[in-house]
Amino acid sequence: MANRETLVEITPEVLLKAYGCGIFPMAESAEDPALYWVEPDERGIMPLDQFHVPSRLARTVRSDRFTVRVNHDFDGVLDGCAEPQPGRTRTWINVRIRNLYRKLYDIGHCHSVEAYLGDRLVGGLYGVSLGRAFFGESMFHRERDASKVALIHLAARLKAGGFRLLDTQFVTDHLRTFGAVEVPKRQYHALLDQALIGEADFGALPLDRPMAGADALNWATANLKT
Repeated sequence: MANRETLVEITPEVLLKAYGCGIFPMAESAEDPALYWVEPDERGIMPLDQFHVPSRLARTVRSDRFTVRVNHDFDGVLDGCAEPQPGRTRTWINVRIRNLYRKLYDIGHCHSVEAYLGDRLVGGLYGVSLGRAFFGESMFHRERDASKVALIHLAARLKAGGFRLLDTQFVTDHLRTFGAVEVPKRQYHALLDQALIGEADFGALPLDRPMAGADALNWATANLKT
């Protein structure tokens, strides 16, 4: 379900309240200045206690082919997520989306996870943290597996920090390989309500230095109660 909104100002505080109510904004295209609110009837989530890493990808993570950093180049991740990707020729990230999420980043409610090959940013993702919920917004890759490795590092960080809910908004084939599922709106709201109780710690694992792939894999696949 989507409700179109014209040019009324949306502040970071309003945006956080919207996430807390189970809705999020999108734009038709980068050129369209308007936003619309989205509340899917079937919501994508990634159960953290059932996070699955395919064996081939686990080998890639352990190899440390990619250096993974956190909150190192948020604007670069936004740029990457706005690029055309296979199956996605247009972006929904317009100027208002950029500005809104940059403000959320500035106040500590938005984060990026980035994969580098040498000094080159080759993949990553960003999303919103609120309470013990993390809302994944978008991801991109310029090298095979780069965004998937970033997702595994995200899952590790969320588990270590005591998050209860990883919201993927929608479910794609590649997210299904990690265990993503769709749940009805009513069930999603029950999960969200529980996740908004208390505070998680996105910085439970160090933010100022890369984490070894083997450590990220151990955290991501740990059998923890979130």
